[in-house]
Amino acid sequence: MRARNFFALLTPSPTSMGGNVDYLRYKTKTERPAMQASFTVNGRPQQVDVPEDMPLLWVLRDILGMTGTKYGCGIAQCGACTVHLNGEAVRSCQVGAYDLEGAEITTIEGLGTPDAPHPAQEAWIEMQVAQCGYCQSGQIMQAAALLKDIPVPTDAEIDDAMSGNLCRCASYPRIRAAIHLATTKIGGR
Repeated sequence: MRARNFFALLTPSPTSMGGNVDYLRYKTKTERPAMQASFTVNGRPQQVDVPEDMPLLWVLRDILGMTGTKYGCGIAQCGACTVHLNGEAVRSCQVGAYDLEGAEITTIEGLGTPDAPHPAQEAWIEMQVAQCGYCQSGQIMQAAALLKDIPVPTDAEIDDAMSGNLCRCASYPRIRAAIHLATTKIGGR
């Protein structure tokens, strides 16, 4: 093996750096069983033809071009890929295309708008929560689900609800403070 080929093997790939793993990851030399699914994303009807076991994360990112939802671990342990499926916070890396028929999905792109952000988004900005920002869309989606279920959560309820969302920059105190701030904004709506 030539030296440059060896060093090419050591070069970080988009996958190893937490980046996008494209649709080709789900293709092999023999085609995988495909299916058609119709569902809504952020209130807009969508119809896709994808392998039945393709995770929602890749449907969103690679098929629909919605890159706000991030790949973190692929095994539902970090929460970076959190979206709302039929109103519930889920890890999109673990939801297969076979579960999408008729579903209503909300991503970070559809949680609020620039003119009317969700209270959690407003609070995140005011509290300057994000450092690197990579996990923050998942953090905000989880916080929004918490605030829907418990409009004024305690610290213990926040910690419990957010425990599955990891932040490598350790923004946890600011995340908790932003959730408390968001509760005051919900009352004003």
